[in-house]
Amino acid sequence: MTTAPSGLTGPVTAAAQQSDAARTPRKPRGGAGRGTAWYRRLTPYYFLLVPVGLLLLLTYVPVLNMFWYSVTDWDGLDKTKNFVGLENFVDVFTEPANVRVFIVSLYYFVGSFVQMALALYFATILSFRVRFKNLWKGILFFPYLINGVAIGLIFLNFLKPGGGLDTVLMAAGLESLIQQWTGDPDVANYSLAAVSVWRYMGLNFVMFLGAIQSINAEIYEAAEIDGASRWQQFWHIILPSIRPIVGLSFILAISGALSVFEIPYVMTGGANGTETFVIRTIWTGFERSMVGLASAMAVVLLLIVLVITWVQRKVVPDEEVDLA
Repeated sequence: MTTAPSGLTGPVTAAAQQSDAARTPRKPRGGAGRGTAWYRRLTPYYFLLVPVGLLLLLTYVPVLNMFWYSVTDWDGLDKTKNFVGLENFVDVFTEPANVRVFIVSLYYFVGSFVQMALALYFATILSFRVRFKNLWKGILFFPYLINGVAIGLIFLNFLKPGGGLDTVLMAAGLESLIQQWTGDPDVANYSLAAVSVWRYMGLNFVMFLGAIQSINAEIYEAAEIDGASRWQQFWHIILPSIRPIVGLSFILAISGALSVFEIPYVMTGGANGTETFVIRTIWTGFERSMVGLASAMAVVLLLIVLVITWVQRKVVPDEEVDLA
């Protein structure tokens, strides 16, 4: 038998071997492929470890400790904490000084509705064609950007006897309207609530304006063709479309009315009948060294906000509005 020369069979054999090697899949050594797949699946969770850990450490753990402190008589320093049950919660709703702060919160609660009405009014106007629209937007939103302590100091000088407001009233010949704006218990809460309205109206304004501008412009055009007035457009188009934002503002109004702190603390320090829930809570915890009672007050505030949120969801559910 004769054989082909080696010079002819060498290249053919090498090419065949390379072709077979390319077709044959290579097995990963030591299961490296499986390990890489599991690592890729777990990668998103690795990025969540730090934020979730900080959330648990700085939010949920302190809240759990607050619930525990609220059923003890801890003074903030003693190592022992005696369990007292619901005694602190009873004191929150029975001690006259603690009940009074809920009445003070009503001023800010009513003021928040005035704030929402003004914000919705300006947002509706500026959602249409108005001259110097961007200028008015900046003017309305600017107070919200100012620090609360700075606002308190500004209005403390503006409302003091002989201050800016009294000067304006005297120049206008309205001396009879001059009051002790922050010194009279019958007037002080109205003054502080008005300052809060001025400061926080910009936040509601931006929320309402963004929601209104998200409405399709063709709907307004169709309404104008049908002869709808601006009021009818507001009542039948704008208000139903921004109902979820109105509900959110309502929740923020309730929580904000109970958690007012900066403005009354800077302007009056809680004197003259202006002590709010948060000022009372801080005074109870740090001045009276009754951390247990202060924690109970904080728990009450949290529960009130949660209950109001639940009621709002049931009474005014977030329904999808289809105006197309």
